[in-house]
Amino acid sequence: MRSWRAARESTRRMIQLLAFDRSQLLEVANARRDEYATASPFRHVVIDGLLPDAVLDRVVEEFPEPSEAWRRFDDERQRKLGAGLQELDLGPTTRNVLAEFNSAAFVDFLQVLTGIEEPLIPDPHFKGGGLHQILPGGYLKVHADFNRHPAFGLDRRVNVLLYLNRGWRPDWGGQLELWDRSMSHAEQRVEPVFNRMVVFSITDTAFHGHPDPLRCPPGHARRSLAFYYYSNGRPEHERSETHTTLFQSRPGTTGY
Repeated sequence: MRSWRAARESTRRMIQLLAFDRSQLLEVANARRDEYATASPFRHVVIDGLLPDAVLDRVVEEFPEPSEAWRRFDDERQRKLGAGLQELDLGPTTRNVLAEFNSAAFVDFLQVLTGIEEPLIPDPHFKGGGLHQILPGGYLKVHADFNRHPAFGLDRRVNVLLYLNRGWRPDWGGQLELWDRSMSHAEQRVEPVFNRMVVFSITDTAFHGHPDPLRCPPGHARRSLAFYYYSNGRPEHERSETHTTLFQSRPGTTGY
């Protein structure tokens, strides 16, 4: 009979388990923390290749197709599909990756990278996070995110977006746009390519989105994993009344 260690290793190979190495993550965090702190239009960083490609390839294989199980958002501000941990029948590698992004090792990485002093708290319920996909013609208008967890009342501090799109073409659109606080222009555009992670701080003027309809062909989608992190309190100059998503108008548009 095989030992439990051999069985575990066989399972690891079969489902491509992820296990973050804390020391390696902290090395990345220390190397990129100054870049994060000085980034414009607000604190952020783009990190490529942090996860093994084989793990994310398995997540893509497990990624659920559009169905009634997805939460649908369809109005002038957003046209997208979203699902947390409970809504879909997720595969084992996907569940493993979601759990690792809520692990102590990854939260410690974020603490060092962002320089946030208050202890960061992950969300095991993935409220608003989890799996996202945008189908052809979909969009998410420029906005600042809701600022408190609706169940826990904690302050939302950091977003982490992990893209899953192999072979993504720039002419398909879907770039993550980071706008200046006066909403005069997009200062940064980030291609949503495979194994690219974007980390950014959440404030009432951290305006972002991909506002133009997606132009990928039928059968393709802009897929990502989204993780949000909170704290019990935040600096005085960042505080505001509890609010939902704050959508913004772009110059030259009559709506969003």
